[in-house]
Amino acid sequence: MRVFVNAIFHSCEEEDRVFTALAEEKGRVAWVGEEAELPPRFQKARRVDLGGRCAVPAFGDTHMHFESYALFGSTVDVREARDFAQMGELLRAYLERHPKAKFLPAYGCSAHTVAEKRLPRRQDLDRMVTVPLLIVKYDGHAAVANSALIAQFPPEVTGDPGFDPETGWLYQNAFYRGVNHITAQVPPLAVLGSMTDAAQRLAERGIGFVHTVEGVGYKNDIDIDTIRFTRYGLPQAFRVFFQTMEVEKVKKRGMERIGGCFSLALDGCFGSEDAALSRPYENDPGNTGFLAYSQEEVNAFCVEANRAGLQIAVHAIGDRAVEQAIVAFETALADCPRRDHRHTIIHADLIPPALQDRAAALGLQIALQPPFLDWAQEPGDYLEEILGDRAREIIPLRSLLDRGILLSAGSDAPCTLPDPIQSIHACCNHPDPAQRLTPLEALKLHTLWAARASFDEGRHGSLVPGAVCDLAVLEKDPLALPPERQRENRVAAVYLRGRPLAPARGGPLGLVCRSAWNWLFARDLK
Repeated sequence: MRVFVNAIFHSCEEEDRVFTALAEEKGRVAWVGEEAELPPRFQKARRVDLGGRCAVPAFGDTHMHFESYALFGSTVDVREARDFAQMGELLRAYLERHPKAKFLPAYGCSAHTVAEKRLPRRQDLDRMVTVPLLIVKYDGHAAVANSALIAQFPPEVTGDPGFDPETGWLYQNAFYRGVNHITAQVPPLAVLGSMTDAAQRLAERGIGFVHTVEGVGYKNDIDIDTIRFTRYGLPQAFRVFFQTMEVEKVKKRGMERIGGCFSLALDGCFGSEDAALSRPYENDPGNTGFLAYSQEEVNAFCVEANRAGLQIAVHAIGDRAVEQAIVAFETALADCPRRDHRHTIIHADLIPPALQDRAAALGLQIALQPPFLDWAQEPGDYLEEILGDRAREIIPLRSLLDRGILLSAGSDAPCTLPDPIQSIHACCNHPDPAQRLTPLEALKLHTLWAARASFDEGRHGSLVPGAVCDLAVLEKDPLALPPERQRENRVAAVYLRGRPLAPARGGPLGLVCRSAWNWLFARDLK
């Protein structure tokens, strides 16, 4: 039992309450109010002085690829490389630290952040290292391989139309198959170790619950079963979406959610100029992107998953893909009406007013990515070049919110590095002033509304009696900061289930032991 005092607490309920003291008991919020009104049974409880700071519910991240974020976080991030030479230096430095590495996955190359002003090609990578190398592009939808790795690719990768043998680039289905091939080679113990480190990084940013989309081609879907078990040993609460169109696989495991990207990506992305658009790209009049499936295929999947009572999430970035998703959900809900389904479109970067109205009428929700609004790897001038006036219409926060659509925020990690403070700043400083949110709305996007996105309201995302006592203690009250200064805030401390965040110990074996213990004795707090 603890009593947290000397802070400004925001409950982040729909009608936000502000108070100065909070009592925790058995990992849950037991009481909130003013310290002078503390009930007698808490009078002798241990006091935790928060030093006059601001405490809010721990943040949620409602769209990330956690296991991929963990994997790439333990290898080489090339986002900060100024040119190909420095990129090579980063890769060689990693290999010097890991001389037994048989292949090297890396992440984050962008044409917009290097002096060459283009993406690296196979020949560039061959000059950097000789071990098999794959660098995933910053947007997570394409990758480039060196000659050593290409020589190891199976025919289903090299024979796919999305593979370019001259440049070494893999797009669309070739990319997914290539990623499946290399991730299947990562030893399970290495995966467990990287997951522990990744979860710690998230917690230090104040993130207390996560929606992760998993399933990238491991044999027997072992990555799905791994995260479903190990989530109990990680500090956050995890909600897992299985990236498959095979509904029976999800039902067999007793899971409640299906979807994400990979198998559920209806289109591509802006960085590869293959997001599906209703009007051609400005810089390529013959290109409207691509749709991975026919309307009939998406309809059939959504009908089956909806009938099974699953929560469905699909990736759609361009307006043509967003419309395909909406038509599929309209078809599924006409076939089997469900009052509170919380089906989700992930991203919906371009969603014009007519589609916003249809989404609102269906009760759909959108898991969007505010960091995309201020993204060094995909700058605004590039979006204007490829989209023209549509670049101003990306992620229309205010329009969506005013229509009553449930919104939640995610990082799409590893595409962007999870940082709720920066994400809140992006919401309050949308490039289009008419689409900006208030600091309170931006805070709810990352707390209360994020919890609602997975039916977790009252459990996570707000400081109300009975909720899990997960706190992010901020240096400053975000509601007292002007919009343009939101990024100045900092996470000063984190308490999960009422306990201060501590470094995870014990390595992979420790994670397995914690997972088993919590699965047996503390599942109710997850």
